[in-house]
Amino acid sequence: MSAPQSLAVRINLLDWRAEQREYKRKRFIGQLVGAAVATVVVVGVLPVIYYDHLISAQQARNNYLQQQIATADKQLGEIRELKKTRENLVNRMQVIGALQKSRSAIVHYFDQLTATIPDGVYLTALDESGDTTTLNGVAESNARVSQYMTNLDNSAWFTNPRLIVIKRDDSNGQRRADFTLKVDSTSPEQTKRAAPGDAADKGQAS
Repeated sequence: MSAPQSLAVRINLLDWRAEQREYKRKRFIGQLVGAAVATVVVVGVLPVIYYDHLISAQQARNNYLQQQIATADKQLGEIRELKKTRENLVNRMQVIGALQKSRSAIVHYFDQLTATIPDGVYLTALDESGDTTTLNGVAESNARVSQYMTNLDNSAWFTNPRLIVIKRDDSNGQRRADFTLKVDSTSPEQTKRAAPGDAADKGQAS
């Protein structure tokens, strides 16, 4: 081989090697860029995906809690309605019980009012004002009026009898005493709370 041909071969080999080096350099740069892009994706995108997942999970929990709160509010509303209904029923039962007790008390009141009247005493009028009853009547004597007041005081349904007026009337040839007295109404339960010993005596007397 001649000298010029050998030189040409060397020149061609140099060009080929230079191209190889350039190719490798570009490929290396491309790999670096790819790695950088991948790093950016990993560092930038994955946290976003992770936090999106956390937000979605928290939102799901919030929705669940809101549903539970709504259910609890509904149950509390139902409980309040039940309590209101119960209170209404209790109030009605108390009213009915009070009416029954009042009716029973009225029966006992008039029964005792009649039972305490001694012989020789007659009632002509009766007036109630609250717990106080005003009694007008006629008695054969003052002693009969005193006996009537004693009977009222011994009854478990009456207390504090007091004479307001007593007048002797001898008209028409008859001796009698016109009287007005007041007495307070009570009940055996109230009498027991006020004075247990006296209540027992009154209960036996009535």
